[in-house]
Amino acid sequence: MIDKIKEYIDQVQAFSTQDKAELETFRIKFLGSKGLLKDFFAAFKDVPNDQKKEFGQVINLLKTSAEEKVKSIQETLASKEETKGIFGDLTRSSEPVIIGSRHPISIVKNQIIDIFSNIGFNVSEGPEIEDDWHNFTALNLPEYHPARDMQDTFFIQTNPDTLLRTHTSSVQVRYMEENKPPIRTISPGRVFRNEAISSRSHCIFHQVEGLYIDNEVSFADLKQTLLHFTKEMFGKSKIRLRPSYFPFTEPSAEIDIYWGLKTETDYRITKGTGWLEIGGCGMVDPNVLKNCGINPEEYNGFAFGMGVERIAMLLYQIGDIRMFYENDVRFLEQFKANI
Repeated sequence: MIDKIKEYIDQVQAFSTQDKAELETFRIKFLGSKGLLKDFFAAFKDVPNDQKKEFGQVINLLKTSAEEKVKSIQETLASKEETKGIFGDLTRSSEPVIIGSRHPISIVKNQIIDIFSNIGFNVSEGPEIEDDWHNFTALNLPEYHPARDMQDTFFIQTNPDTLLRTHTSSVQVRYMEENKPPIRTISPGRVFRNEAISSRSHCIFHQVEGLYIDNEVSFADLKQTLLHFTKEMFGKSKIRLRPSYFPFTEPSAEIDIYWGLKTETDYRITKGTGWLEIGGCGMVDPNVLKNCGINPEEYNGFAFGMGVERIAMLLYQIGDIRMFYENDVRFLEQFKANI
């Protein structure tokens, strides 16, 4: 019987195939639950004691040879299949590429940047952790000024002079300190205010603020700039500027765009009026220019700021601002076409 097993070992080592079915037949013949190896192991108990050692060695050699042969041929066939799948048919349609989706806030922010870049505004950025001077004092908001109450602020506990910026106007201050007029810049970024979270407001949101400083800049220039923006962004040309108050601009105004009342979401986000506030604006206060080292007798200018979330809610008919921050993949996947 030992000689018979050695013949099978020679058969296994000489075996070769390119066919999966033939390989499976080979595997079942030697390694299957009813294969030759099982029969040989069952016959082990009847082998004379003086032959058991040699018998066991040849059985194990047959088993190892069969297993290695099957594994080797399987790997070869799998490799050839993979190569064929990649290079075999060059006329095949390409596999769909799963891509991510850009966040709606990023989409809208980039659109705003593109619109203002096309009319000569550059982009300036600054730190989110800011000091009191750049966030308040330089903007005509000295310590104990009552207007500071308009912006509930996150202060850094270990340093009362340090806070999370409440607007990107702090970037404009830094830009004016480092650059001389003419200045035409926009400052996009994330800002923080200690406010209650609801469907229409959040403690974290995004702004894009603009600044234009030059000779003989008028309020009419400001209005035309904003009108150009609303036409490009929304395809609408109906805006209104309501008198308002900001410590760093005088005169100041709120920017409203008329969106209409076509859907239930329109009613919700415009409070049933059809008008939605998208930001604030005004002529830069001379004290701000002076604080930043610019002569207000020679230069003047305008500034504006708008909330990115408010605009995104309009464009995509999103009724709850909290959806921007929940990281729900189902929500984000809707914006794949806008990458």
